[in-house]
Amino acid sequence: MPEIIVAPSLLSSDFARIADEIQAVEEAGADWLHIDVMDGHYVPNITIGPPVVSAIKKVASKPLDVHLMISDPDKFIPRFIDAGADYLTVHHEACIHLHRTLSHIIEKGAEPGVSLNPSTPSELILPVLNQVSLVLFMSVNPGFGGQKFIPEVMDKVDIVREEAGKLNRDILLSVDGGIDSKTCKIVKDKGIRVLVAGSYIFRSQNYKKAIQSLR
Repeated sequence: MPEIIVAPSLLSSDFARIADEIQAVEEAGADWLHIDVMDGHYVPNITIGPPVVSAIKKVASKPLDVHLMISDPDKFIPRFIDAGADYLTVHHEACIHLHRTLSHIIEKGAEPGVSLNPSTPSELILPVLNQVSLVLFMSVNPGFGGQKFIPEVMDKVDIVREEAGKLNRDILLSVDGGIDSKTCKIVKDKGIRVLVAGSYIFRSQNYKKAIQSLR
């Protein structure tokens, strides 16, 4: 696994040419493919469901990093894992029994992740760090692509990184929202290894150069 993992967010791709877009970013050097699942309830937008993830899996060669921004993730965990999710991330704010939800993901065979909205304190997920493979810090309010990076979110990263060190766990730290060639320097300095970037990559004239600039 590379030191810096670049995960283009397919939310910003051309859905009418999704197979071509996947091939293009993979050839350009993408390490993972990030898939945002929105239900119009937990966030004010609706994107895709398990059938589309399954279709993406058929044409993708890179791991699928599936981010559930939905109100009742437990109901859909089996379907998204069966559809091909390699990493499955749920929001702390959407889970009544987070420990149980993460256990469900593990039992189904995917790598579990937990995400925090910009205003959610990191301390709330410390009790489940022994379960997760990935922590995703939202550096924008979830729901739409193309938003401006919220730098104050980075103040929360140290707490998680230090606690993971105490547990001797190599947890991947990820950030999503407003990532470009400038903000990526801020997040990498905090020990973030997974960079989720949508608009910056898919609106660029050269996917390869955009991905390389993030590294």
